[in-house]
Amino acid sequence: MRLRLAEAAKGDFSFGAVIAREGKLAATGRNSGIRTNDPTAHGKMVAIRNFCASRLAAELKGATTGEPCSMCMGAILWSGFGRLVYAASIDELSTRIGQIMTPSKSLPEAAPFETIDITGGVLAAEALALFK
Repeated sequence: MRLRLAEAAKGDFSFGAVIAREGKLAATGRNSGIRTNDPTAHGKMVAIRNFCASRLAAELKGATTGEPCSMCMGAILWSGFGRLVYAASIDELSTRIGQIMTPSKSLPEAAPFETIDITGGVLAAEALALFK
């Protein structure tokens, strides 16, 4: 989670992502939507793209990443991630910035073809502090 927070601090917005595979760092990403003029360049999307630039997308099966928006959660489900660990929740983030109020757990409920373990609140106060 500390790696994710470090990535977030470097982004256009304070969102970063780390993908772990078999207990090892596999890819990182940070929000670069302003710099790249790409509204889909969220930390999770960038991390997935970075992973797939050097590895097979099928190797994302069972990987781990952090709290996503609705777009990123869809990509996580389609990629077959096995675990999601996040800091601040959508509800907490909405007190600092605009959010689409769809918690990450709601999308897997609509996707019975995938199973994902979700853990939230890890270093949430530190993550929220990035949004001043």
